[in-house]
Amino acid sequence: MDANETRRSLAVSEAAIRETCGGTPFPEMGVIEQVWETDPIPNAEIATEAGDAFESLALDGVPDGGEVAFGVGSRGIANLPTIVAGVVDRASQLGYDPFAFPVMGSHGGATAEGQRGMLADLGVTESTIGCEIRSSMEVVEVGRTAERDVPVVADANAVAADAIVPINRIKPHTDFDGRVESGLSKMLVIGVGKQRGAKIAHDWAVDWSLRHMLPEIAAQLLEELSVAGGVAILEDQRDDTACIEGIPPEGFLDRERKLLETAYRIMPTVPFEELDVLVLDRQGKDASGQGMDTNVIGRRPFAIHEPEPDSPEIKRIYTRGLTETTHGNAMGMGSADFVHGDLLAEVEMSTTLINALTASTTRGVRLPPTVETDRAGLTAALSTIGIVDPETVRVLRATDTMRLDRLYASTALVAEARGRDDLRVVEEPSPIRFESGDFVDPTPHERSGE
Repeated sequence: MDANETRRSLAVSEAAIRETCGGTPFPEMGVIEQVWETDPIPNAEIATEAGDAFESLALDGVPDGGEVAFGVGSRGIANLPTIVAGVVDRASQLGYDPFAFPVMGSHGGATAEGQRGMLADLGVTESTIGCEIRSSMEVVEVGRTAERDVPVVADANAVAADAIVPINRIKPHTDFDGRVESGLSKMLVIGVGKQRGAKIAHDWAVDWSLRHMLPEIAAQLLEELSVAGGVAILEDQRDDTACIEGIPPEGFLDRERKLLETAYRIMPTVPFEELDVLVLDRQGKDASGQGMDTNVIGRRPFAIHEPEPDSPEIKRIYTRGLTETTHGNAMGMGSADFVHGDLLAEVEMSTTLINALTASTTRGVRLPPTVETDRAGLTAALSTIGIVDPETVRVLRATDTMRLDRLYASTALVAEARGRDDLRVVEEPSPIRFESGDFVDPTPHERSGE
């Protein structure tokens, strides 16, 4: 029996679940869509806007022919290869010598080749972006914080360059709420510092809190390193590129704060404040740093000393599998109440634990109860929330926490959607279809609808 078969054997059978829970009634499920007004940058203009964002930075201090290190690495960013290629091309046109380097903390198994491979999975290769990629886990200590004497480290290749320009999306973070969250400052502290820097930051954050630590260490890195600025990206509710902006070093914290306010306003969320059961077809690092976005599910059980989001209130979460590009990293699976045996079979334990140890979020990788089939998972979830009325129970099925435009919704939620301007009913409720115990209908964002 191989490892995957061994893990699948840990899943509790559907027969055992149904015998224990009895005849749990299932609601019928329809299809709804969220109504969003978006204005994304046309695909044909993205590379040019990215180049313009880079050129807007104060580059006077970079010598002719000087090396510019572009930091790349966050997953789930739309059009990332095009954006990186745009800034690289513009840097070359301006007479600089660009190269890219991975900014991923401990991802990719905390190895240089692993991180190069993860960039390739994001579509970022030397051929697609038009410059060399220098991947190394070697770091250089560039200073220590004044009050706590915390070592501050950075990628050795980046330190040796004439200019450093991180490229990242501004978005709410999954582990904390602060003045700046996921973006350029975090990329400097956690990503540019590689595994060692990420581990140092997360260790200190347990007592210091990321909300306080990030601005202080970011400010020191900006002072010690040749950071020419950053290229900030905002995405709309459909995860399309909405804005690309060059931010000078002195504007990192203040301008990021403003862009974060916009990111919060336009981020996709579950369109209901209360749910009985949320079914997620997949989780993964490309969907969220914590596999399932804590701002979407309303749970943050693994972050020490950090409060959970106020909403939504979800009684049970059942997760069915992992995304392909997460490469077995199941960070955040501990937020689920039940998972499908397929998810457990796909977990790469070493990659997952290295990420959890680096981020000091080991509770996030606790293994939830594992079930054999979707019917067993839905039965287990519904049978543990009290008396279930199929007409009133609130069940939602989503692809993942990033793709929330189209959703399967139970009868009660479809009825509520009819009275709301921000939701549209695409298909009326019908019985859930199973084959060999698993869902027949495709993941919501692949459902064509009417």
